[in-house]
Amino acid sequence: MLADYHMHTSFSDDSDYPMEEEIKQAISLGLDEICFTEHVDYGVKTDLNCNYEEYIKEFKRCKEKYKDKINIKLGIEFGMQVHTIGQCQKDFDKYDFDFVILSCHQVDDKEFWTQDFQKGKTQKEYNEKYYEEILKVINKYEDYSVLGHLDMIKRYDEVGEYPFEKVKNIVIEILKHVIANDKGIEINTSSFRYGLGDLTPSKEILKLYRELGGNIITIGSDSHKEEHVGYNIQIVREELKKLGYKQFCTFEKMKPIFHDL
Repeated sequence: MLADYHMHTSFSDDSDYPMEEEIKQAISLGLDEICFTEHVDYGVKTDLNCNYEEYIKEFKRCKEKYKDKINIKLGIEFGMQVHTIGQCQKDFDKYDFDFVILSCHQVDDKEFWTQDFQKGKTQKEYNEKYYEEILKVINKYEDYSVLGHLDMIKRYDEVGEYPFEKVKNIVIEILKHVIANDKGIEINTSSFRYGLGDLTPSKEILKLYRELGGNIITIGSDSHKEEHVGYNIQIVREELKKLGYKQFCTFEKMKPIFHDL
């Protein structure tokens, strides 16, 4: 079973890749299942969020057209902050998702990739505040499947990599909460595209997650264009095996389905 569980199309503000073309590419690569996870980020990009009606209309059309060639699941990626939980909850309650990625793309309505969030803070302050926001959100919000690219702040840390030991305790707290609530984490293969020297999340976090009893894990390319689809998913599967994992997950109606690696 080959599955890509983090995919964006022209229904996300940072992609112009048509959904049908992405499906064709996935089929050509031999993927068995994909899940679209369009962006919804209230607070900063509210006016640029996914148009649900058009997204779901095109999803249904494509799902029917390609039903004999590939399984296609309906997902969403909530870039959530504490003060946007209510808006995301309303969306979740309204639509019938198979899968929800809960990500942290901004804190205090300040973007990471623009350095707005990091500006005026020490490396310690912005790293700790990033994880603290995730913990606050998951203590208040439960309707998600996995945490997306858990240590993503590393992508945008211009100072260099912050020592994991300094945030380990809060990461453990996050992982324990995830496990206790039968949620999971994803491996995001964009780490290879960003030139990071580790997986996302790191192997150290993945080891911790398994040691703490975590077993719900998805693999996604975070694709935004043709060359991203399915990128290095097979390599990540092998890395998971090395780390002691036996299975990975797909989802249907918010329920994990386990598959052998």
